[in-house]
Amino acid sequence: MKSNRLVQWVILSVLVLIVLAACGGEESNSAVEEGVREVKDVKLVLNWFAKAQHGGVYAAEENGLFEENGLNVMIEPGGPQVSSINMVASGKVDFGLAHGDQIVMARNEGIELVAVATVMQGSPQAFMFHKGKGIADFAELNGRKVYVQPGIVYWEYLKTQYDLSGVEELAYSGQHVNFVDEKDSVTQAFLTSEPYFMQLEGIDVETKLVSDAGYDPYNVVLYVTKDYLENNKETVEAFTTAFIEGWNLYEGSYEEINELIQKDNPDIELASLKFEAESQAEFVYGMDAAENGIGTMSEERWGTLIDQLYDLGLVDEKFAAEEIFTTAFLPDK
Repeated sequence: MKSNRLVQWVILSVLVLIVLAACGGEESNSAVEEGVREVKDVKLVLNWFAKAQHGGVYAAEENGLFEENGLNVMIEPGGPQVSSINMVASGKVDFGLAHGDQIVMARNEGIELVAVATVMQGSPQAFMFHKGKGIADFAELNGRKVYVQPGIVYWEYLKTQYDLSGVEELAYSGQHVNFVDEKDSVTQAFLTSEPYFMQLEGIDVETKLVSDAGYDPYNVVLYVTKDYLENNKETVEAFTTAFIEGWNLYEGSYEEINELIQKDNPDIELASLKFEAESQAEFVYGMDAAENGIGTMSEERWGTLIDQLYDLGLVDEKFAAEEIFTTAFLPDK
């Protein structure tokens, strides 16, 4: 009897050990499966303080799109004292936002960058006039006071295309006090912001896009260094996928997402963000994006920009457009 009981006890013990081992194996396999998708920390620096032009980034973050693509993204604000290009070039951040001409001109500093998507298909840079004082042709700026940032690229371009020797060129300070008082004056502006501020002051204005003269770089471009791209293609693809989907979501939820943007930039009003989101919509979702999808870019557009900057003496030598951009990571429309 004792012998039989001993045998039964041994058999039971073995069975228990087998079950425990199986359970342990399942836990181990589960841990391995969970560990397959490693979450990678990456940093993005904006080209300015948080605004509606960054709406897709905040929409992606709020809706968990970066996380779904295996990324933990830290968003760093830009500003007047922040060079996103220098931060990306130094390796302090992985992804940056900048305007297309800044990316091209970085080549002269030995910084090789690659654009992977653009937020805006065209530039919202414009000249602003008092209502009824607008122009049909840029040559009509002659005889006027024009407030413009010294050395700004599009102004240098305009001076090569038109005789503007009759313009009284004055330094743009970011303030519009003189413009408001001088009814025939002209000031540089962004179509997505300054007209709103004038509206708040009860001043009716008109605008003329600089792109009407043929200078139209992509705006708010997502980019990385050439080296980072070559060594982190999966990360670039994951980030770009979430970035583009974030912009898709922002289109229908911009007022909700703007509240999140305001948390990062309390100095901007929700009404201003609403104006910006609505006035930039054609630049983001229209133009080439309407047919080819958000973020799309073309070799022709980049090539034209390179030629223009070369002619202005802002790049020392021409180079092939495909060296500075790729659409390989954009999702199919």
